[in-house]
Amino acid sequence: MAEANLDPVFQIQRVYLKDISLEQPNSPSILLDPEQPSVDIQLGVETSPVTDDGIFEVTVTATVHTKINEKTVFLVEAKQAGIFEVRNVEAEQLGSILGIACPQIVYPYLRGNVADVIQRGGFPPVHLAEINFQAMFLQQQADAAAQAAPQIIV
Repeated sequence: MAEANLDPVFQIQRVYLKDISLEQPNSPSILLDPEQPSVDIQLGVETSPVTDDGIFEVTVTATVHTKINEKTVFLVEAKQAGIFEVRNVEAEQLGSILGIACPQIVYPYLRGNVADVIQRGGFPPVHLAEINFQAMFLQQQADAAAQAAPQIIV
């Protein structure tokens, strides 16, 4: 009888741009404003199983919103995703693989696509900073644990 292979498996199946949009609702008048815009960048990570046998989609999202005096200069929303095969790993290892290792693989593609679409929109590129996904994952874990803890009201 052949034994089932229980060696840990981690493979990238595919990395792809899931969604991207650029909006310039106040163009062209806002483009003539000499003030420097403020830039707000939001990032997120989502994980979902694709199949029941160890195939997962990990999506890193970015929203880049630039404004001058509450008027939007441009808004970019992007989702970069990857499909990963992860099998035969402990549950706590699975969480860190999906929450740290996979986003680290996907994120450079997201950075490039966001900078490219902003530049193609006629603006200087906005380069997203490097992210410490381990610190982000640990913070999310701590936040989830704090919300799950029973609250005592006196």
